[in-house]
Amino acid sequence: MAVDNGSIAEAARRLNLTPAAVAKRIHILESEMGAVLFARSGRTIRPTEAAMAIVERARHVLGEVRDFTSIAATDRLTGELRVGAYQSALSGMLPDILALMKEKYPQIQVRLTRGISAELYRKVLDGDDLDAAIIAEPPFAIPKSCDWRLLREEPLILLTRAPAPSRKPHAILVSEPFIRLDRNLWPGRLVDSYLRQVGIRPREFFEIDGAEAIAVMVDRGLGVSLMPDWAPPWPEGLSLAKLPVPDASSFARRIGLVWARASLRLRLVHAFLEQAMAARAQGAARKGANSQRRMGR
Repeated sequence: MAVDNGSIAEAARRLNLTPAAVAKRIHILESEMGAVLFARSGRTIRPTEAAMAIVERARHVLGEVRDFTSIAATDRLTGELRVGAYQSALSGMLPDILALMKEKYPQIQVRLTRGISAELYRKVLDGDDLDAAIIAEPPFAIPKSCDWRLLREEPLILLTRAPAPSRKPHAILVSEPFIRLDRNLWPGRLVDSYLRQVGIRPREFFEIDGAEAIAVMVDRGLGVSLMPDWAPPWPEGLSLAKLPVPDASSFARRIGLVWARASLRLRLVHAFLEQAMAARAQGAARKGANSQRRMGR
């Protein structure tokens, strides 16, 4: 804790201890190790070479202890679950899932990691950093050592400044400056595949790796874009129009949960998946109720 926060006072606050108590524990540990573990400068501390030599091993041991706790707790689910998610899922999908998790499984501590889908996928495969991740479905077959469950489909939309032009979507894509989602990202490759299939070569203005940033640029009149219709909330205060594009049925971004089948925290992963599916059902019910209200006006 002290290594991560660089401050005895902050470590004490997170551990619900006094700074003096934390400092005493560090002193005892230094005496037992026979080495200075922290270099102090004012109110901040910096781990020494000796500290860094043991901290990763210590984290590994703590992780194994948490795994043993999860395995041994046969009557109730408890322990730490490490979940990754890409940026828009953190604000769009995860809050509802975490609220349900807190209500039904309060003993499970969910630790979150943000990243792009490809990066999170690799971490799940490695197994050292993540137990599961909410990601876009990879553009290749997922190995049998992992499992996958679909949570949401996001069709491609043409994003323009409101009010939308009266022209057809393909005509808009051909004529307007185009702000492209980075082709190094899986959704960016999906957009590129669609443009190739329909034979459109837009006039590219920018290529950016953030969908939220692209939305702001479209709002400022810098161009139009093609991207998956991600789960709300979108950035506030923007005047945007979302237009469906033709021939896009096979180009929806598929969002789901991926996890390793051999994970020691598999029971915790299944509990998380259970609540993810419940959140999906609740979202569909809300969407259906909103549609009925609009039809009744």
